Amino acid sequence: MLNTAVGRFRLVALGEGASFLLLLGVAMPLKYFAGLPAAVRVVGMVHGLLFVLYVFGVIEAVAAGRWSVGQGLRALLASLIPFGPFVLDAHLRREQQEEAAALPEAASGDSGAAHRG
Repeated sequence: MLNTAVGRFRLVALGEGASFLLLLGVAMPLKYFAGLPAAVRVVGMVHGLLFVLYVFGVIEAVAAGRWSVGQGLRALLASLIPFGPFVLDAHLRREQQEEAAALPEAASGDSGAAHRG
């Protein structure tokens, strides 16, 4: 997973999505209903770091040619929506599995042509 730009992005995206949900669902209520602003400071800092890594991951995937600019913009939009990174990850995982499934077919098709030739 970590050997490709998209694989690294997926790992960071899962952390960023989880930290966003923790910030919204745990830290913010603790701040406003329990008077514990430290929760937002800690979770907010972690989320901010992961968000920056998320943006760098999008830039890396676009720069590496794995994504178009439009795909990168959709990934950035997903980061602004709760559960968005998880939906995006499911889509990326499905794409990755389809690509992996297509590789053996292409390889066997090529080797068959080589044997015939």
